[in-house]
Amino acid sequence: MQKKHYFKDITLLITHYNRSNSLERLLKSFESLNCEFEEVIVSDDCSKPVHLAKIETLQNVFNFRLLKSEVNKGLANNINKGEDEIKTALTLYVQEDFVPLNLFVEKLHLAVGYLQERPDLDMVRFYAYFDYPYLKPFKGGFSEMIFRQFSTGYKKFYYYSDHPHLRRKSFISKFGRYIEGIKSDRAEYRMMFSFIKNKGKALFYDDYKSLFDQRNDSVEPSTVKRNFLRENNNIVMIGIRNLYRLVRFNFDLFR
Repeated sequence: MQKKHYFKDITLLITHYNRSNSLERLLKSFESLNCEFEEVIVSDDCSKPVHLAKIETLQNVFNFRLLKSEVNKGLANNINKGEDEIKTALTLYVQEDFVPLNLFVEKLHLAVGYLQERPDLDMVRFYAYFDYPYLKPFKGGFSEMIFRQFSTGYKKFYYYSDHPHLRRKSFISKFGRYIEGIKSDRAEYRMMFSFIKNKGKALFYDDYKSLFDQRNDSVEPSTVKRNFLRENNNIVMIGIRNLYRLVRFNFDLFR
């Protein structure tokens, strides 16, 4: 029989919008890993009735608290309203299109221990789209993220991310609430700079693709719409985009 893993000081916060099948998959994945949390909160951003109906059915199976919204207010509001309800010392934040993999439970135990061991750490990151460029080896497969203000390259700015992470309850009071009324990627961008400017500290799991898998399909695709210029992979456009980001990011850092 597989061992139960009870994380009594953690609330699992899941943000959801119109992807109830993905939500079910995520909840089943945690159940299959025998993961239990002090509380599970699903913060919904005014999904369509068909998805809300399914969520309410899932609620009877997985015993989570559902936070609804009368109107769609965007991801920033969805995170804020979820965070407002959290009572535990730690929050595990996961969007509904992710799936935890077998190794995650072991690394979550370690992450909790590291936050207890290091009061200066604000969060532990479990997933990314690419390696963070400046890492100082820590232990357990984790590294400490180092922000080098005067180094070249724009990827150093991706110091914070909305991807799956564990953070302290003090996170919002230290770095501020997510800015509402703007696109989700802009809200993430603004939080990224707040994290940098307020000298946030984080651990990063080096082999991040071994902890979570992000799954979007034709039935429940990503709800984030990006413009053509951000997605164009023409070599000239990539060069222009990279230069623009470097200039823009540095401007926003120093202003």
